[in-house]
Amino acid sequence: MSLPALALPGQLLGASSTYDPGPGTHLQASNIYASLPGRPAASTPSLTPSSKSSKTPAKPTLTVTRLASTSATADLGPVSERISNTNALPRVGDVVLGRVTRCMTRQVNVGILIVMGADTEQEGMVCAHEIQGVVRREDVRATEKEKVVVGEGFRVGDLIRAVVISLGDQSNYYLTTAKNELGVIMAKSEYGNTMYPISWKEFKDPVTGGTETRKVAKPI
Repeated sequence: MSLPALALPGQLLGASSTYDPGPGTHLQASNIYASLPGRPAASTPSLTPSSKSSKTPAKPTLTVTRLASTSATADLGPVSERISNTNALPRVGDVVLGRVTRCMTRQVNVGILIVMGADTEQEGMVCAHEIQGVVRREDVRATEKEKVVVGEGFRVGDLIRAVVISLGDQSNYYLTTAKNELGVIMAKSEYGNTMYPISWKEFKDPVTGGTETRKVAKPI
């Protein structure tokens, strides 16, 4: 598979049979995933006396480099390259990227930063100001809704991918993360380290080795 121009945390980049994991990536179940938002690249393997004599050919190393940005979407890294400066208002069915601003017992408040539209591959549009959205407890996931604990799925500061399901009230758009590809796409641990997903409900801190629960978005 060819490398994407832009990568988000948790996005599949290639198999470990083809590449070696490098900075900005992590290995899971024989696959290499992005650990941070940035530009993926494969470095040419260097030839050493030992590699020349080895029967197994050296593999290129996959890395992900975070792109610097001075915009309000800096934490989204290279996603900003796919984003126009046209202001936008979300519509029902649009995919949006936003930042969790508040967690309560029955809902999560989200500041919508980018409207990607109904197709995540199309060019996104930056919101001139954060647009207020809400993920209600019943819209966090599709099954066992009554068992959802909002504080276990989201934390303040998380970046999430969601879909607009209603224009809501005068203050907030109603959002849902009740699909596998929706949920948290980037999170920092309580120690401030950028984590990477290890399952559909956990992120791992690469520095401390600790895990934290989230409603993890499946890479797309």
